[in-house]
Amino acid sequence: MTTHTTYTAYTTIDSPVGELLLVGDGTALVSLSLPGQRNAPVVGAGWRRDDGAFGEAARQLADYFAGRLTRFELDLAPVGTEFQQRVWRALDDIPYGGTTTYGELAARLGVPRDEIRAVGAAVGANPLLLVRPCHRVIGADGSMRGYAGGVETKVRLLTHEGALQPMLELS
Repeated sequence: MTTHTTYTAYTTIDSPVGELLLVGDGTALVSLSLPGQRNAPVVGAGWRRDDGAFGEAARQLADYFAGRLTRFELDLAPVGTEFQQRVWRALDDIPYGGTTTYGELAARLGVPRDEIRAVGAAVGANPLLLVRPCHRVIGADGSMRGYAGGVETKVRLLTHEGALQPMLELS
């Protein structure tokens, strides 16, 4: 009888939006968080740094930031309720360079309008920032509503993807 031992592995990767913390179980990505992110995981005493476990994720993130990748193809194992998992999977369908609203996302999932806040809460609890593109969900009026990594980072990501026009620097 073979037993499979899982462990909490992590690494950090430099990126244009700051140092990213990647957390996995040795085979799949469980979390990707940004600096200053609310409710971000913190490296625990029993965790093991394992840069090699995240080689493919690091390559895809580098390609994303270089403008060569528009969709991540990684093994993912985020922890959440069945409803959260459903919302998070729906984020994968928002195309690179595009956005959707919380209401449109709720409608696509068949969630009644009076439960849009539950969709928003699930989007806000997404543990895989960037990889599961919750930054592409905006307010119905086009406003940049909350983002766990900060609204400024959300604007930077959407500008990088071409969904927003770059802000002109005033001199």
